[in-house]
Amino acid sequence: MPRDLFPPQSRAGIDDVVILGGGLAGLFCALKLAPRPVTILAAAPIGEGASSAWAQGGVAAAVGEGDSIDRHVADTVAAGAGIVDRKIATLMASEAAARIEDLLAYGVPFDRDAAGHLVVGREAAHSERRIVRVHGDMAGAAIMAALIAAVRKTPSIRILSGFVGEAVQADGPSVTGVVVRRAGPRSRPVVFPARALVLATGGIGRLYAVTTNPAPAEGGGLAMAARAGAKLADTEFVQFHPTAIAVGKDPAPLATEALRGEGAILVDDTGARFMPAEHPDAELAPRDVVARAIHRRLVAGHKVFLDCRKAIGAAFPERFPNVAARCREAGIDPVADPIPVAPAAHYHMGGVLVDANGRTTLDGVWACGEVASTGAHGANRLASNSLLEAVVFSARIAEDIHGLLPSPVNAPWPERNDARARAAAEPDSRAVSLLRQTMSTHVGVERNASGLRHALATFADLEAKARQPRLLNMLAVAKLVAAAALLRTESRGGHYRSDFPAPDPAWQHRTFISLAQADAIAEGARASMHDLGMEA
Repeated sequence: MPRDLFPPQSRAGIDDVVILGGGLAGLFCALKLAPRPVTILAAAPIGEGASSAWAQGGVAAAVGEGDSIDRHVADTVAAGAGIVDRKIATLMASEAAARIEDLLAYGVPFDRDAAGHLVVGREAAHSERRIVRVHGDMAGAAIMAALIAAVRKTPSIRILSGFVGEAVQADGPSVTGVVVRRAGPRSRPVVFPARALVLATGGIGRLYAVTTNPAPAEGGGLAMAARAGAKLADTEFVQFHPTAIAVGKDPAPLATEALRGEGAILVDDTGARFMPAEHPDAELAPRDVVARAIHRRLVAGHKVFLDCRKAIGAAFPERFPNVAARCREAGIDPVADPIPVAPAAHYHMGGVLVDANGRTTLDGVWACGEVASTGAHGANRLASNSLLEAVVFSARIAEDIHGLLPSPVNAPWPERNDARARAAAEPDSRAVSLLRQTMSTHVGVERNASGLRHALATFADLEAKARQPRLLNMLAVAKLVAAAALLRTESRGGHYRSDFPAPDPAWQHRTFISLAQADAIAEGARASMHDLGMEA
């Protein structure tokens, strides 16, 4: 977006590094960049809009007795359904222990046994107990609390909340800053020029009607990078967590996979346990397998429950206080009652393509966390590798920026600056509701060509009427996911096509797509439906 579109009063002073996003990846990167001046721009107050804070499982790391980096890599590759970048997965697993030590140094109170050793749990598709936790299911909240405290004590970090990213600003091939907008119908875009821009905006879960993700997870960073011409990878791969608590809340509270790791079972409304017939690992099968099995029972008119009574029983409130609290809010006693569950959009394996140092294909832009596609997750992320990937690659980005920009342009901020604006204006609610329902119906747990074309035509129709930049960005990401899903004529990992239910060896590779390609596919679908006299 040209610099001269914005009046001088809309521009901020030149910053050394701007990080867009205040979740785990953004905060960890800022801390690793200290004492270099950093501005964090976040949509919500720090700690309130990040998926990281809601993570219940923990951080995957081969730190337990008998475990190894090689076994962690093997499990990651197996879960990724054939398209994991093994070199990246090895790098990530190799640096896990060091990042756990960093988190401990920042004050994260990981569980320890009487001898002082880290307590590790097991989750689905892990061959060993390697999930480093905090009080059972409180890892995300505890990690974020510790990092927020550390950030607030770091004078080189400035936090500005209430800003939603709108566009990447470029001068030729080089990115020079980011365009954001505050709340209000008359709000004007604000440009934050920067020598380095780090996208840490999270995932896309809020594009779905049922999700575990908070409101800011609507794909803004991905859309901004796409519009600037960044290369995108694997956008068709969306992971649906099998066991969101089905009580009609938006976002849906999560029943952590650790419950199944401790022996909880899935049953339908007849009391029948069904996962042993679906996969040799039963409830500990990969997430896509479990999610589809539950989805099909729900479509058939059944209800599905997670039964923790025998495996965990009376110890539930103490061992899993977060889930217990969510259950109590819904009038469920997990000690005495099975928990109603359903799949929910949870994690995006695709995103902005980055290298081992988090560099995108745009000069001056890095990406980390869920908005990035490192290749570590393949078609289906291994449980608790998300928090690990966030800290590993945000640290590598900080090291890369230190090496490329050895001399900061500004002195550290002279005083604490934690400015806050109101939440950015919401886009048209009817359009957003239609977008989310269309994604859940046609680009969800199970997909097919006719449904994907219907979705793409719907998004093209909505885009033709949309004016609000935030809605346009949401629609751009929806098209990127649906178009890539239409092109991949097979089933693999989190991407399941009912019209192509088997994996195809010819598709055992990563995919790349541009926004121009997605636009063309969506317009083609729209034209076809209109020619047939059908409404999207």
